[in-house]
Amino acid sequence: MTEPAKPGILDRLRARYGWFDHAMRAQERYKDSKGDFYAAGITYFTVFALFPLLMVGFAIAGFVLASQPDLLAEIEDKIKSAVSGDFAEQLVKLMESAIDSRTSVGIIGLATAAWAGLGWMANLREALTQMWGLMRHEPPGFLRTKLSDLTAIVGFFVAIVVTIALTALGSSGVMKRILELVGLQDVPGVSLALRVASLLVSILVSWLLFIWVIARLPREKVTFRSAMRAALLAAVAFEIFKQVGSIYLRAVVTGPAGATFGPVLGLMVFAYITARLILFATAWAATSAENLAEEPVEPPAPAQITVRVREHEGLGVRGALTAAVVGALGALGFSRLRRH
Repeated sequence: MTEPAKPGILDRLRARYGWFDHAMRAQERYKDSKGDFYAAGITYFTVFALFPLLMVGFAIAGFVLASQPDLLAEIEDKIKSAVSGDFAEQLVKLMESAIDSRTSVGIIGLATAAWAGLGWMANLREALTQMWGLMRHEPPGFLRTKLSDLTAIVGFFVAIVVTIALTALGSSGVMKRILELVGLQDVPGVSLALRVASLLVSILVSWLLFIWVIARLPREKVTFRSAMRAALLAAVAFEIFKQVGSIYLRAVVTGPAGATFGPVLGLMVFAYITARLILFATAWAATSAENLAEEPVEPPAPAQITVRVREHEGLGVRGALTAAVVGALGALGFSRLRRH
């Protein structure tokens, strides 16, 4: 009798700690669903959509400056005072040409941003659907899918605006002004309390946003209850990542190379880590105990019975000759035995 193999250290930890087993299930779902591949695609479309958004921003600034000539003259004076020589004149002419072409720049920027945004949203929704392991029904069609993605983009930006507004209201600066109005700014420990309150508000706002992303952006709807704990995990991890990222950016942008490439690299790293975080949190929600469904066991393949038929055609010529020779020898031997 051979003894059964002893379980490894990971198997023992999974059997002992439920949270560790859940984390391993989530990691397996993330890996099997190609989470890194989708995170890279989301990062690409995020960076790609940045440039048309900048074009739209320049176009909006051009409309604002064209309607306010006094502000435009003030900006030109500041450029000439900060930069001397012909370079200042070139900058002013470049700004004026950009303002003159604000309509075409805005239209091209909007069209490109819409195209890049639809690709970004389609990649994100497909990734979230894969993390949930949902079986998609028949596709609704190209036009209906794009309209659904466009609606999801509008909802996402509304959620982002609400998130930014709530974060601004819960920032330490706003809370400090409120305390100054009340007259409690000199209370001992109020500074630490403001930081903790600001941090908690930021986590709360991120939690609400991640709940909406995890539960409503997949192409097959899931319940908010399934996404609440996973969204809280993502919100806490996201806040830690923001604090570490801010320290990293302050250290990187000090040099000339960092000032040039640091923001772009920082944006790519931020988008990639955030995408991985959201996808892993979705995999965590999908592999929780209440969402695990029993996988149907496939029936065995049908048995194939092969009948072997062997045909006996008789002795044949060679067999008949052999039998005749053996019979003759036997008869000859038998006759000699009788004579003796």
